[in-house]
Amino acid sequence: MSGPGDLHLELMSDPCELAGARHAIADWAEAHGWASDDIAHLALAVDEALTNVIRHGYSGCAGEKIVLNVCAIDDPRRGPGVEIEVRDFGKQVEPSQIAGRDLDDVRPGGLGVHIIRSVMDSVEYTKAGDCGMRLVMRKYQRRADQPPETERS
Repeated sequence: MSGPGDLHLELMSDPCELAGARHAIADWAEAHGWASDDIAHLALAVDEALTNVIRHGYSGCAGEKIVLNVCAIDDPRRGPGVEIEVRDFGKQVEPSQIAGRDLDDVRPGGLGVHIIRSVMDSVEYTKAGDCGMRLVMRKYQRRADQPPETERS
């Protein structure tokens, strides 16, 4: 499903690609009227997701394909939002096994899944075909009458 205002990027599993992806999602969100704090959250979630693909899906190997799709959505109950899909072709894991490390384990790194879940409204990991994983994240725009933090699903 691709529309005129959608964003489609094919990236390589290289940390040098992260800045471009963050800028692309920020530019897309700004063009679609997102608030600056939500734009920062979208860019952070994409950055963490891509970092996890590079680190875990491809074990740090550069040059592997990652596909990023971004499209505007409109939920009858929650209103306008964005759906971001990150698709890799690396290792498959059981989606139920994808979790951040224990938050009591204080050390650098390992918080990407926690961060993604905290800044997005919904997060779903699935196996994708014969290889790789598919992550679908959704975030909805706040209405003027909503407080900054809404209930997460």
